[in-house]
Amino acid sequence: MSLPVSELLLISLGFFVIAILYSSIGFGGGSSYLAILTLFFTSFFIIRSSGLICNLVVVTGSTFLYWRNGHFNLRKFLPFIITSIPLAFVGALFKLREQVFFSILGVALILSAIFLAWQTLKNPKTSEEIREYHPVLAYIIGGSIGLLSGMVGIGGGIFLAPVLNHLKWDRSISIAALASFFILVNSVSGLTGLAVNQTLEVPMPEILFLMLAVFIGGQIGIRLSIKRLTSKGIKLITALMVFIVGVRVLLVNGIEIF
Repeated sequence: MSLPVSELLLISLGFFVIAILYSSIGFGGGSSYLAILTLFFTSFFIIRSSGLICNLVVVTGSTFLYWRNGHFNLRKFLPFIITSIPLAFVGALFKLREQVFFSILGVALILSAIFLAWQTLKNPKTSEEIREYHPVLAYIIGGSIGLLSGMVGIGGGIFLAPVLNHLKWDRSISIAALASFFILVNSVSGLTGLAVNQTLEVPMPEILFLMLAVFIGGQIGIRLSIKRLTSKGIKLITALMVFIVGVRVLLVNGIEIF
């Protein structure tokens, strides 16, 4: 499959901007990649596969930089990963009735974003409160979001980060680092599930240009985040991104207004 050069450049520019914005809060941008890809490709398999691959490119670089800057705690992150990997694989095997699922998902994301923004704005403290939870909760949250991310075809960080910020699980920069790593492993697991189910399809050579665009954008975004963003800024940008995705999912994929 080959797109006209003008369309390919337009998609690549969009992916570049998305990668900058999403990588700044530990996300890969998969949900927004899907939105753009649906405008140019009709195959749901190509859309899901390409979104996951671009996710993987962005968060691999982000995870490395979080680790290098001391924000990566493997022991604390591992419970989320242990349950998410197999369930993301299982989720990728499902063939869904999309409309009802995306309607519920869109509403859930919108409400989550509103609550996260409200929670952040009403708290004037500069220091971040951290609460302790039973270790089992991490396994439950990781597995549930892993399954959901595999079904949808994104890495899952956009679900995980708001939940953990609501729970005050850790500092916002640590949650962003976990979200990045979570997306990485679940993108790999999801792609494996697509391959096993023989639904892994990538557009060549378009995918090479898209990977380059998101790699450059992702590197810019993560560096800006680590050096410049405050904890409040990370949470508010997270809320904004989740809200935008929620509205798009509800209107486009759910009730299909556009």
